[in-house]
Amino acid sequence: MALWTFDPMHTKAVFNARHMMITNVNGEFSDVSGTITFDPANPAAASVEATVQVASLATGVSDRDNHLRSPDFLDAQNHPTITFKSTRVEPSDDTHARVIGDLTIRGTTREVSMDVEFLGATDSLFGDYRAGFLGTTTINREDWGLTWNQVMESGGVLVGKEIKITLDVQAIRQGETEAAS
Repeated sequence: MALWTFDPMHTKAVFNARHMMITNVNGEFSDVSGTITFDPANPAAASVEATVQVASLATGVSDRDNHLRSPDFLDAQNHPTITFKSTRVEPSDDTHARVIGDLTIRGTTREVSMDVEFLGATDSLFGDYRAGFLGTTTINREDWGLTWNQVMESGGVLVGKEIKITLDVQAIRQGETEAAS
């Protein structure tokens, strides 16, 4: 099994949420770190750990970003990171797998399933070997205590419960490690 580390310049976590039930708000966390233990010949033995720095959240609107970092939502001061740690990998073919693991937001940990695609691997122009992975999942934010909302006069709510998350990772091979047990 090879050990890979996330390339911080080419990795990000993106989220999407309904706003006023008529549009979507997109945002990203640009400070994402992590490791992957992976061998394309044995994907079921793979594992991944990722850490997202909540302070790196950006939606393009400063007031909204500050509100999302506040205790109403992610509470960045008391919970500066979001983490994911895989517990098992269920390959479906040579390039796709379901990665199940523990997602921790605001101190609450719940199991999630992420659909992951192995995008390939190549020698890079930087003299190292890199691989790409794209993972997607959808969560109910209220399961992690993110319950702030406002009812609108039209009967809807300001923020949808469903959050779509995409983890776009470019990883750099560091060397070999023992196979996961």
